[in-house]
Amino acid sequence: MKKTQRRDFLLGGAAMAAAAGSPMLSHAQAKEVKVAIAVPLSGAWARNGELHLKGAQSGIDDINAAGGIKALGGAKMKLIVVDSGDSTEKAKNAAQRLLSQEPDLVGGTGAFVSSFTLAITEITERAEVPWLTLSYSDQITARGYKYVFQTSPVASKQSLDALPAMMEIARLSGGSKPKTIGIVMDNTASPMAFTKPMREGEFAKLGLKLVVDEVFTPPLADATSMIQKVRNARPDMLLMLTTNVPDTKLVIEKMNEMGMGRGRVPMLGNGGHMGAPELLQVVGKQQMEGVMAAMANWSGKGLEKLVTEFKAKHKEPWMPQDSVSSYGDMWIFKEAMEKAASADPKKVAAAIRAMNDTGGASKYFPGGKLAFDASGRRVNADLVLVQWQDGEPKTVFPDSFASAKAIWPKQ
Repeated sequence: MKKTQRRDFLLGGAAMAAAAGSPMLSHAQAKEVKVAIAVPLSGAWARNGELHLKGAQSGIDDINAAGGIKALGGAKMKLIVVDSGDSTEKAKNAAQRLLSQEPDLVGGTGAFVSSFTLAITEITERAEVPWLTLSYSDQITARGYKYVFQTSPVASKQSLDALPAMMEIARLSGGSKPKTIGIVMDNTASPMAFTKPMREGEFAKLGLKLVVDEVFTPPLADATSMIQKVRNARPDMLLMLTTNVPDTKLVIEKMNEMGMGRGRVPMLGNGGHMGAPELLQVVGKQQMEGVMAAMANWSGKGLEKLVTEFKAKHKEPWMPQDSVSSYGDMWIFKEAMEKAASADPKKVAAAIRAMNDTGGASKYFPGGKLAFDASGRRVNADLVLVQWQDGEPKTVFPDSFASAKAIWPKQ
């Protein structure tokens, strides 16, 4: 079976019909090249999908304004938008429709929720279409796939890097070295996975004693008893691993009410919701002051012009990880097509695998380098810590990417 026939067979009859009626365009004839974004645009994660979409569209607009894909005669990039919905089944169906309707797709990015990304990439991998993702799950790039590329530090790496980063911030800020730590977390998959390596030896390795360990089932009705235990133990820092805005609001408000907020006890959260504009709206500027969050990406040093343009164009207060990552993904595809001098998905994927860059699209991803290992994980993918300062989450770690100095209590 020919390779093109094999791909059509995998995508189904609709793709075969579309491919049969659409002869391959030469580079000189190409007028546009299609790149997809599949993210939740309905349901509980629609806001995150919207932020991903805004970043990707800004990337496409800037690339086209700068002349498009020069190696393809100035071909313009076109963004194909797909709603992955609010379930793995919907995400899988969306991917199947996408590849059936767009047989000349170069590649894609998405889908924010790791379980959705796992479902989508099963489809795109069989079709040999390169896929970029910000999703954190280790499993995404642990399946031996050749066409999936993870730009974020995976969940296990984030877990191992978070506490040393906090210790380094304390040192650089002139604070006392933390000796005790507390945990307030829900029992969903992400916090459980995030704390597993810590409980299994990382605390001891760093000389940290766990003095508070509170786990709850969301939604949280009242944080009083948990935060009372935090006040009694008074840890040197607190892991606040909530996964939604309402629970985060309750914990932060109670920390402030009991005199431990606004940086008095350093708090570290994890995940995109910790930098959401909506969190500021429901909690308030003063109570958010000093709260930190571990992220896979954020808009840091060197991206000031991009952030200013993004804020003006999309009427957003800042450029979060969702937007800056999808913006950078568009530039990865652009640079891969330039290097491959082709819009063929296999050649584009090969160009991504061969990347070893410290310029170009690498500036949109902390770590200073754009390269992927054999599994598709980005080499030198640094964890980012942001801290709420004066009503805005600002990058404070790593220092090479930081847009502000971290604030740590002097004890």
